[in-house]
Amino acid sequence: MRTVLGIESSCDETAAALVTDGRVILAQRIASQDEVHRPYGGVVPEIAARAHAERLAPLIEATLADANMRLEDVDAIAATAGPGLIGGVMVGLVTAKALAMAADKPLIAINHLEGHALSPRLADPGLEYPYLLLLVSGGHCQILGVEGVGRFRRLATTIDDALGEAFDKTAKLLGLGYPGGPAVERLAARGDARKVPLPRPLVGSDEPHFSFAGLKSAVMRAKQAMDKGAGYTEADIAASFQQAAIDCLVDRTRRALKNVGEMNALVVAGGVAANQAIRSALETLAAEHRLAFVAPPLALCTDNAAMIAWAGVERLALGQSDPLDIAARPRWPLDPDAEAVRGAGVKA
Repeated sequence: MRTVLGIESSCDETAAALVTDGRVILAQRIASQDEVHRPYGGVVPEIAARAHAERLAPLIEATLADANMRLEDVDAIAATAGPGLIGGVMVGLVTAKALAMAADKPLIAINHLEGHALSPRLADPGLEYPYLLLLVSGGHCQILGVEGVGRFRRLATTIDDALGEAFDKTAKLLGLGYPGGPAVERLAARGDARKVPLPRPLVGSDEPHFSFAGLKSAVMRAKQAMDKGAGYTEADIAASFQQAAIDCLVDRTRRALKNVGEMNALVVAGGVAANQAIRSALETLAAEHRLAFVAPPLALCTDNAAMIAWAGVERLALGQSDPLDIAARPRWPLDPDAEAVRGAGVKA
């Protein structure tokens, strides 16, 4: 049995985990920074990096203790090397390098997005390559053909904002606080999704990509109209926004399924994948195409170290590791050969 220590610090979650090649999470610890960033309504990079530096070493020590293991007992150390907030990424990667050097263990530099992309395989041993992945998070919204470890074919990306960002902005406009995604989902359950007419950007378009900037702006205008006496509530806005987002995701994913070729499953991953209404709609779409639908457990949707450790397990099985001088990367596309996309899509 091989065990990999995983380290995640790409945004505002400081995390460490120990995962075996038998798909067992031996121990996992996550230190959330929600309270630190809540007054600002979003993540402040400098504050996040400082918190990672303060918390990571004791968190790793506690994770090893939880599993009754020493650093010498692990077979490799995997850490997020990008993309993400570069200060936090550097904290995690430098820590991993120091541990790998001290214990003479292989270092495996993990693309944070690959961690999300492979996380469903940690939870579901029956999930085989290739599969179609909808990756939805605060910073990314992409559809990818996942053909193997390190083998991704990008089929669609967002040309402006990611869906998780749109959820957070909607929450801020409605005074729901941070983090916004779960708050919007809870409020939407009490609203009428038919009450507020909101756009569905690019739905029905031959262009394969996503766009959520216009939807965000429409939510802002809806809130202003409500404040002036329009006949709907914050819950109606939340429900209407969530349904518009679902319609966009389903339409774009349906288009991708028609053009991608044979796949073993439709998979959703990333923080937004924790939304139950989105999961339900995608499960229905998968059934329409006679595909298995796979979504990781909620604990593996948001940023976590178990997914980084598991990506390390998959790479270690292929004999892959990285030199100690590998650099942290603020941007790191899964498919570097994908055609450039207009707007913010160039980041993906």
